[in-house]
Amino acid sequence: MLKRVFVAPDPGRARLRFAARAVLGIGLAVMVCLLAGHSLAGAVTGGLAALLALFTVTDPTVRGQAVTTALLPAVGVPVLATAAGLHDQPVARDLAFLAVVGAGVYARRWGPRGHSLGVFAFMTFFVAQFLHATVAQLPELYAALLLSVLSAAAVRFGVWCYERRLPPAAVPVPPAGAGLARVTTRQAVQATAGAGFALVAGQLVSGQRWYWAVGATWWIFVNTASRGETLVRGFRRVLGTLIGIGLGFLVAVPVHGAAVPTAVLVAVAVFGIFYTAAVSYTWMMLWVTLLAELLYGLLGVLSPGLLALRLTETGVGALGAALAVLFVLPVTTHATTDAWIQRALRCVHACTGEAAARLAGSATADPAPRVAELEQLLGRVRLSVAPLVHPLNPMPVRKRRARRVLALLDDCAREIRGLVAIAADPVASHDARLAAACWRVESAVEALTAGGAQPRRRLAEAPDEPALAHLHGLERALADLAEPLRTPSGSRLVGA
Repeated sequence: MLKRVFVAPDPGRARLRFAARAVLGIGLAVMVCLLAGHSLAGAVTGGLAALLALFTVTDPTVRGQAVTTALLPAVGVPVLATAAGLHDQPVARDLAFLAVVGAGVYARRWGPRGHSLGVFAFMTFFVAQFLHATVAQLPELYAALLLSVLSAAAVRFGVWCYERRLPPAAVPVPPAGAGLARVTTRQAVQATAGAGFALVAGQLVSGQRWYWAVGATWWIFVNTASRGETLVRGFRRVLGTLIGIGLGFLVAVPVHGAAVPTAVLVAVAVFGIFYTAAVSYTWMMLWVTLLAELLYGLLGVLSPGLLALRLTETGVGALGAALAVLFVLPVTTHATTDAWIQRALRCVHACTGEAAARLAGSATADPAPRVAELEQLLGRVRLSVAPLVHPLNPMPVRKRRARRVLALLDDCAREIRGLVAIAADPVASHDARLAAACWRVESAVEALTAGGAQPRRRLAEAPDEPALAHLHGLERALADLAEPLRTPSGSRLVGA
């Protein structure tokens, strides 16, 4: 776990810039709220709104990010009004919270923008419970939310918009479907059911902090697509919370809410959340837990008992998520993993064709976007396969097969990157043998994705010509993939 954070590659220092900009944007938002005369509750609302505006907006283009950021208040303001208006009506408040949970997860069907708006809606309702917001506080909370989103936008799109120098990110579209066959629809039902369990059980544990359990269930469902992914994420959330509570005893409790050291530690926690989010959910939860502890210290209610309660409520939320994915419209790891692997293989097919066309002299062929898409798809494959390679997986044979598949897909990606780099060279020459090699690659991909038998060919040693060498390496990786993707009985990677 330490290695994943401190040794993980950070091409272009993207994670470093992401985290540093977050500290700047959130710090500015809190400062603006305080200068406007807002109370501590207003400053906390503003800081969390800025955090969400900088963290959850992930549209592939800068223009799309700006539009989504502008829409955040349109979602947050009515949700905040509903949460505050139902403060004294527990039953109606709980039903409204569950409706926000279901709608927020269902909104993922509309891609990154739907995901961002869904998360912002949920967290706005959550913050209202965190602060026990009432109707009398709404004008201040509205102003804090709007000022903070504007401050975050000013930093993101004005002061430090490093995305303008980068190509648009490739965002893989979730597998298609209709009705309950659509993954986002099934997960919306699951999340609502899990949150309902967490809400009731959380209130039995604590009538004041029950929303922690609902929050744990919600965040476990974010960015997952199968029951295996959800269960692993739940385990990591509990582990990160446990470690964060231990750190809180060493750091947050001794500070006692003192303004200056708390502000410094909050900045460190924010940086940690943004810097580790892409590589380790456990580490991200450690920093989220520390941030929550510091905020409770500022509010004057932090105690060892409160930290123990947070761990208990997190466990309740994780249990709710586990029960939901196991018994309510389960989405199997088998189906999800198979779908993402097939999409990655089809992208290999497309990358090869574009690169070959470029080498053949086509001026319009451009394999670079396909390579970016392949990297995104492989990221989804790794996330989907994570439950199979997890240390707690009790099936060693399946674990070995999953690791073999990941290694061979990485080999495919490496050969594709090499082929595309050669194709980008304006003086690269076309070899007549490229067409035959590309045809063999296409045939191999079609056999793997169609479910047929993968022919085993005796491949010659890779030639000196670089493009052909990469194509031969790609052929070997695809041929080797046939065995771990299918057992002799014909089942897929995760089997029946």
